[in-house]
Amino acid sequence: MAKLVIVVGNSGVGKTTLTRLLCEQGGFVPGLEQIGDRPFQSLFAQDLKRYALSNQIDFLKFRCEQEVLIRYGEPDGILDGGLEEDFYIFTRHFLKKGYLNQAEFELCERLVGKIRQLLPPPDLVIHLDAPLERITERFARRGRPLEITRQGDLGELQVLLEDFLANWPGKMIHVDASREDAAYSDILPGLLEQIRAELL
Repeated sequence: MAKLVIVVGNSGVGKTTLTRLLCEQGGFVPGLEQIGDRPFQSLFAQDLKRYALSNQIDFLKFRCEQEVLIRYGEPDGILDGGLEEDFYIFTRHFLKKGYLNQAEFELCERLVGKIRQLLPPPDLVIHLDAPLERITERFARRGRPLEITRQGDLGELQVLLEDFLANWPGKMIHVDASREDAAYSDILPGLLEQIRAELL
């Protein structure tokens, strides 16, 4: 069974960029968020409460499918965010915002629990870290056409992220993403070596 790595961090910190670069230069299979391809995302953006559950179930199922492709293929793969970020950060955030009610949240929780009974958790978490002020600047610049997260949500997302990281029992690499280096040129070679060492 192939190994699975996930890249986690706040919205706008640079997860997708780093995931692409690691896969291109390290030969990993990529699993990207693909927001524009998700069938409920635009509906969710228009009506947050009506489509929140449909959107989250779709994303959690999609992440499960990405994991299956990686786990039962080769070589190892890297997910941008992944199931853990979609549930422990975004699904919890949507509950706090009132987009999901408690029963809907618990349905997502049961789904994630069942997936984790069938598929092992990630072998390695890469945490992209930067000050909230820097993340806010990057978030404002990225200009995604379908953006559910608002700038005002970033502080709460950071709290949820930190809670997830504090309770993660497995291997983790922390990456300082505070510097402006879109190609991660100063850290990429060393990070690839570290990933390979952790996956042995």
